[in-house]
Amino acid sequence: MFSIVITSFKEPETIGKAIESFINQDIKEKYELIVSAPDEETLDVARKYAKKNKKIKLFKDPSKGKSYALNLLLKKVKGDIIILSDGDVHVSENSVNEILKKFQKKEVGCVSGRPIPIEDKKTKYGYWANFLFDSAHRLRKKLNEEERFLECSGYLWAFRNNVIKSFPLDVAEDTIVPYLFWEKGYKISYSDKALVFVKNVDNWKEWISQKVRTSRAHETLDKYVDTKKTPRTKTFLNESKGIFSIFSYSKNLKELFWTLQLIFARLYIWVVVFSHVYFKKKYHQDKWERVESTK
Repeated sequence: MFSIVITSFKEPETIGKAIESFINQDIKEKYELIVSAPDEETLDVARKYAKKNKKIKLFKDPSKGKSYALNLLLKKVKGDIIILSDGDVHVSENSVNEILKKFQKKEVGCVSGRPIPIEDKKTKYGYWANFLFDSAHRLRKKLNEEERFLECSGYLWAFRNNVIKSFPLDVAEDTIVPYLFWEKGYKISYSDKALVFVKNVDNWKEWISQKVRTSRAHETLDKYVDTKKTPRTKTFLNESKGIFSIFSYSKNLKELFWTLQLIFARLYIWVVVFSHVYFKKKYHQDKWERVESTK
């Protein structure tokens, strides 16, 4: 048996599609699907699905953040494998089976799916999303082939149950959990056929807020794991090394201009993150935040 957990926050418009993308798959194994949300609007939509499908269960989290909710759910889920996703994305039709295949190897502890932006490259933010997602895909694929440590995507990932009892709240859950498994001797695998489709932000304010939040969530890793032994993959230095590859991605002058803007945008993000963490001592805090333009 395995468990699917969809965490959500004020996403009544999208939670239905997220649920359907899982329950409409051809899955032979026994499973439960838990929709976790703090708000009644989202749970009301999920409740309609639960009335028709006994596999679907609801969990009202105490509105203290995604990591807090997942720590509570670790004590409740029944599956040997836990597949996690969000309420504002939807997955490909065979994504569950593709992920479960990876766990046939007993040494695999965590598996990451592959995020795909639903936007094309015709707008600046669509172009940025495609470049960043494609770059992450190439990196995960390379690390997976070399059997090196890789970070999972929080949009779609999975791990074995009953290996860890909890994880810290002041660090990205899709990063710290793979680290904890890696330090226990497990391998982290990448299922590039398990797709998850993501609507990205379309404005500067939300783009900066989202990127600063996710980048800052990596800066407390050193408190819990040995990053000298297993180096972080998301760092300013690693991004700097890939600065030349970004130019080969652009196919025309407009995209080249957007590329230059992205370089300075990412530089600005790291300046803000370093300022928050090392000068203001403002660290990542687990809390729910609704990003309007991704709904």
